[in-house]
Amino acid sequence: MTDRFTLSPFEFFVRQTRTRFPFRYGIASMTEVPQLFVRTRVTVADKSSYGLSAEGLPPKWFTKNPATTFEQDLPEMLLVISHAAKLAEGIARSPVSFFDFWRELYRQQSDWADARHTASLLANLGVSLIERAALDGLCRVAGEPLHRMVAANRLGLRLGEIYSELGDAQPRDLLPAAPLPSCFVRHTVGLGDALSPADIPSGERVDDGLPQDLESSIREYGLRYFKVKLFADAERDFARLRELSRLLERQTGGEYFVTLDGNENFKDFGSFREFWQKAAGDPGLRELWRHILVTEQPVHRDRALSDDPALRGWSERPRLIIDESDGAVGDLPRALALGYSGTSHKNCKGIVKGIANACLLEKRRRGGERVVLTGEDLCNLGPVALLQDLAMMALLGVEHVERNGHHYYRGLSLWPADWQDAALAAHGDLYRKHRDGFVCLQIRQGRVELSSVNAAPFGVVTLFDPSRFERQPMP
Repeated sequence: MTDRFTLSPFEFFVRQTRTRFPFRYGIASMTEVPQLFVRTRVTVADKSSYGLSAEGLPPKWFTKNPATTFEQDLPEMLLVISHAAKLAEGIARSPVSFFDFWRELYRQQSDWADARHTASLLANLGVSLIERAALDGLCRVAGEPLHRMVAANRLGLRLGEIYSELGDAQPRDLLPAAPLPSCFVRHTVGLGDALSPADIPSGERVDDGLPQDLESSIREYGLRYFKVKLFADAERDFARLRELSRLLERQTGGEYFVTLDGNENFKDFGSFREFWQKAAGDPGLRELWRHILVTEQPVHRDRALSDDPALRGWSERPRLIIDESDGAVGDLPRALALGYSGTSHKNCKGIVKGIANACLLEKRRRGGERVVLTGEDLCNLGPVALLQDLAMMALLGVEHVERNGHHYYRGLSLWPADWQDAALAAHGDLYRKHRDGFVCLQIRQGRVELSSVNAAPFGVVTLFDPSRFERQPMP
């Protein structure tokens, strides 16, 4: 059975948020971020429900143009979201299946973005927020969690229309038989983050009940997976990485795993290859290098998918994945053909595209290729965006996921008390009450539990009402 639905006009609400301390990644340092909520009403036959999605709109990720300010970039983000919403309202004026809805929305948004020379990564932020809100409402109307909707293919997904090599395969043929009951937290080490308490300048110390430096975070949460941002400067990176290696060995007893994030900072693969080989031969980094799982997006998106001999001819290259370069359908197989090992999943890059990418990689893996799908984070926050993201990670079988929203924000303390109470009551396995009274993520032995997320419609039990926040004018 494929569910067919209509949509009401979309509504947009915003709440301004501040981080605990700056999150530095790539060319940006994030301190203030608008959190956008997108709401619509989904109707199937004579039943209806609101559907909700949410996203922080961070600086310099969807577009990485140093010549513009965030105040210039934000209206462009809002425009692609608003445009996708208007398209969706027209497409779903008559009953439509979720796959047909997504396919037409993706096609029309892509045509519009191409004509405006808008980057596909940014354009598909709009598609993603809209498809998430529709999917949330669809799951609520059906009274079924995401993984059951996908397993029964009530979304009407036709994978072969996305990647022809998938043919007639159904999602259940290639995805895990059941969603993961838990996953490891992969802790982000940002470019400005302190490694130990002594590294925090006295004027920048945050005394809010949560750990601030890496060493304290390991002790508090029992972390074993880490994501390390790179400057792409051997002198700066190597000194920091040597200190990091010593800290991880000391705090974990050598039981840890690392992914590196190049943040598009390397000018080309020749410079990255030189960096990698120099690091691999450094005695102070030899132990750390044994624990590296993958390296993410070392080269800028403008050049990352070019046919570079420095990548193609590198027979002993590490496992590389794309992230920012995975902006459109087709980017993953293109990357695999160039020598990459896979991609990341982020909800902001798309739900249907993420499912198709996971299925493509699983088919390639069964064919003997050494491919990988990781889970990455854009500072996702509960009680909506984070849980929907975790529901997708559980569905796709991603066992360790970059999580940083709980580190750069003070739990759910930025939301009203009744929102915090509702999140805790519905997701007591995922959240806990901090001794200072606010609700925060519960990480035990480096893991978060996902049972309540997997049982919810699209990760979230409570249908939160964002209309108490400021209505966001859309261009």
